[in-house]
This record gives sequence, C-alpha cells and structure tokens, in this order.
Amino acid sequence: MSGTRSLALLADLLGQRTVTRESNLALIAYVRELLGAHGIASTLVMDDTGTKANLFASTGPEDVPGVVLSGHTDVVPVEGQAWTLPPFELTQRDGRVYGRGSADMKGFIACALHALIEASKLRLKRPLQLALSYDEEIGCVGVRRLLDVLHAAPVRPFLCIVGEPTLMRLATGHKGKTALHATCHGREGHSAQAPLTVNALHLGCDLVSEVRQLQARVTAQGARDGAYDVPYTTLHVGKFNGGVALNIVPNRCDLDFEIRNIAQDDPQALVDLLQTAVERISAQAQAVVPEARIEMVEVNSYPGLDTSVTEDAVAFVQSFHPQTEVLKLAFGTEGGLFSARLGVPVVVCGPGSITQAHKPDEYVEVEQLAQCDAFLARLIGQLQAL
Repeated sequence: MSGTRSLALLADLLGQRTVTRESNLALIAYVRELLGAHGIASTLVMDDTGTKANLFASTGPEDVPGVVLSGHTDVVPVEGQAWTLPPFELTQRDGRVYGRGSADMKGFIACALHALIEASKLRLKRPLQLALSYDEEIGCVGVRRLLDVLHAAPVRPFLCIVGEPTLMRLATGHKGKTALHATCHGREGHSAQAPLTVNALHLGCDLVSEVRQLQARVTAQGARDGAYDVPYTTLHVGKFNGGVALNIVPNRCDLDFEIRNIAQDDPQALVDLLQTAVERISAQAQAVVPEARIEMVEVNSYPGLDTSVTEDAVAFVQSFHPQTEVLKLAFGTEGGLFSARLGVPVVVCGPGSITQAHKPDEYVEVEQLAQCDAFLARLIGQLQAL
C-alpha cells in the first residue's frame, strides 16, 4: 500500500475544519464521494440539527461479520494555542506531518480510507468496514446514533479497531468516564454579615473536600489494575467558578468534576456516595437559610473498555500484528461504546502519539503512517485468506 496515497488523503482531511462546535458535513461529503468513486456505498446517520453526520461504509460480502475501522472526524479548537504552522493544512517537515487532527485522528482515517479503497478491488471473505463519527471530543456523543443503527442490523461486526493514536501498539482497555456538574446555591449578603448568610463558594469547597476524601479512600482501599499508569479509579475537579466581589457573599458557585473508573469499579456507586454527601452538606446549610442547596447532575458518561486478551478477535489481530505487550490506555475512546452496545470485541491501535494530541503544532510521524498502512495491508491479506 502506498504511503503517498495516504498522505494525499490526509492533506485533504486536514484541510477540512471540523472543530467539534462546527459542522463536519464537508468532510463527510468528501469521504462519501471518494468512496463512491470506487463503488463503495456509504450510509449517513445525521444529528438532530442536520449539520453533522456519522458515516458507515463496507466493502466485501454483505452477510458475514466484518472488521470495522473506527475513527472520529471532529478535532479540538486551536484558539489560544501558539501554533507556528497553519493548523488546517498539511505541513510536512523533518519526517513529520503537522496539522490539527494529524495524530487525533485524521492520520488513521486517511490510512483507513486508503485501505478500504484497496480492499474494494479484491475478493474478501470477510468485509472491511469504516465507521466515522462526530462529536467524540465532547464525550463520544455522535457515535451513539450510529451504534443504534448497527445494533438493529442483521449482522454484527466480528471486530472493531479504533484508530486512536497508540504508536501502533495494541491496546485492549481504557477507563470509563462520568462527567458531573454541581451548582451550589447560597444566600448573598454583605461580607461584614457573612455568618448570617450562606456562602456558595464554601458549599463548593465542602463538596470538593468530599471528592478528595473519596479519592483518598479509593486510592487506599479500592480495586487496582496494574496495566494502567494510574492503576485505580480517579476523581478530579476541573472547574470551580463563583463570586462577584470580595465584599459580597456569593450566592452561587459552579463546579465540574469527573470520575475515571477502572473496570472493577462501578461509577454509579461512587456517584451515589457523592450524592449522599451533597444531601448532607445541603441539609446543614438549610439550617441557616432554607434556599441553600447543592444540585448535582451527570453531564455525560461513556463506558470503559476491557477486552479480554483471550478473545478470538484479539488473537486474530495478533496473528498479523504480533505484540509482546498489550496496553491499557489512560484516555478514553469510542471503543467502550462499541463493546457495550454491540457486544463486539474492540482493540485500539493507530498511528501517532496521544502526547501530541490537543497541542499546538500537533503532528504525526510519516513512519507511523507507513506502519499503519502496512498494518492495514496485512489485515486485508487476512480478510482474503480466511
């Protein structure tokens, strides 16, 4: 398979500005036209606004479980970052390809498109398929609609390969994530009479303390999985906002926090513990002013991934991509949703490094793209030989 073709496709993909808050339809139209020119039909699954779409395409026999190559089309914003190169065009320099999404994860999509086109020329015994999604970067939102459609299909996939950047190493797991938001309501007043009011920031601090205490308990006593760099479930407060002026007791405080759980832990059980703490803090504040309270809601969640290394599908990948080490990832992917919704074995393997993602001057090495092309060429060879 030619690396030149994948690079040309990547240049076209990087030229499409698919920041999550914007439409991805131009990129989807490009992909659909490209595949159609090679006789590969595709299906779109739109969002409610009609401005974003998932795409699913397949080549090979229709009544046999296929191998799905999965990727997301959206990228994170570039505003506020010190880019020295144009973010929405390809720049090739010193063995690297620069551009927003080059590593996360348009490099993989370019290689996957090339592979699908090459596979369409061959007689496969198992189909090769492509799933492209929208709004992955804000909580794996868009792919859920596509999975609803695939769930209703008569044939489920044999395997899903999510092409997030792993330096082409094979990963079989990642943590789940639950994002939460809390609004703390107090009563405003003059700071000289603070004890007669309820400071919403103080309520927020009380909740942060509960989060930290729960983290300490999980760290000391919780389940562990040594395959992760942080081998236990984590809780993290990322945003804390409130207050107008120093001499005003604030009546509102907002905070955002998350749980990233290993497979052995139930995130809902941790949410329930935090909800109990919320109710206790609220009751104490209401003894001072009746309107004081904390309201906690779940913003978004996605399941973790924990594919058994004994799965036939994992052995299938290892047959043409031998790995002495199978990883678990610190970051989340859509793979957990494929596994949970479809019951499909999932592995994560793609070009580039996650350490380059979301940064200015994001890049993927040309050698990584070449390794991905070779990986997919071997996959196609297996799909012919089955």
